[in-house]
Amino acid sequence: MEETQTITEAGILADVIAPDRGDLSPEVAHSLLRWKFTNRAAARMNQLAERNRKGTISESDREELQRYLRVGNFVNVVQAKARLSLSKPTTTD
Repeated sequence: MEETQTITEAGILADVIAPDRGDLSPEVAHSLLRWKFTNRAAARMNQLAERNRKGTISESDREELQRYLRVGNFVNVVQAKARLSLSKPTTTD
């Protein structure tokens, strides 16, 4: 019997981005590490997370929270690759 695994968007992106391969230039890596949510977005995520913790979140708010989480996962994967790229010694020709 074949076992099926559920693949997430983050898993698919990890296959594409290959965060374990630090092959970004320092300039690109530094630029990616500056990516962050705005204060407005962070406040909204906190509001949604609090509603979720209290069990008072609506279905549309839950879907919005899931979208924020997926984007956050994407940024995490990209920034993992950036950090790895910066940790590798640079070579000069």
